[in-house]
Order: sequence, then C-alpha cells, then structure tokens
Amino acid sequence: MRIARKTLAVFLSLWLIAPSAGAQQAHVADRATLEQAVAAAAARADADRAAIRRVLARQEVKDVAARLGVDMTRADSAVRLLDGAELTRAAEYASQIEQDLAGGATTVVITATTIIIILLIIIVIILLAD
Repeated sequence: MRIARKTLAVFLSLWLIAPSAGAQQAHVADRATLEQAVAAAAARADADRAAIRRVLARQEVKDVAARLGVDMTRADSAVRLLDGAELTRAAEYASQIEQDLAGGATTVVITATTIIIILLIIIVIILLAD
C-alpha cells in the first residue's frame, strides 16, 4: 500500500508540474525572425504587384486589352486584390512578358500575346469575383 501511495504521489506531482514546464519551452522562431519573414513576404508581394503594373502600362498590353475590351483602369485596380498563388503566377507571367517584349524578339510575339491574354483573363476573373 505504501508503494502505491508513493507511486501515486510521484505521478500526481509530475502531472501538476508538466503543464508549467511545457509553457516555458522556447518558441521555434523569435519575434525578430517572424517580423523579418512578414516584411520579406510583403516586399515580395509589392515587387510582384509592381511587375504586373509595369506590364499593364506597356502599350503592347494596352493594345491587346483594347482588342479584348478590357478596361485597363479596372485591371490596374484589380492588381491590388491579387494575393498568394494568384499574385505569384501573374507576376511570373508579367516577368515573362517583360523579357519577351524588352528583347524585341519577333518570334515570341505570339507567346507574349498569349501570356498577356492569360494575365488579363486572370485579372478579369478577379474583377468578376469582386
């Protein structure tokens, strides 16, 4: 009986101490690291939006948008609504368009036009969902 009481006492002691010991564990990432990660993500999103807006400001893109009947003012406004995977994908398309158009390559005009159309379709879908 005495062994059972001692065992129970040890068990209860450990049970009462365990929650406070768990609360004292160090965080996986400190506050500064988290703030840096958030700032980096915000900077990346701002850079992605700037890349998309640069492409939307190009005359070639405006010409394609006019042929498709897309309001460029609304498209530019819709860029701020993009986030996450949509923003990343649109920025990748925008970067590809910039590279193709900046190089003056004539063999990729169809590809660049296709990418512009895809980018505009993404923005239109966002506008319609809004």
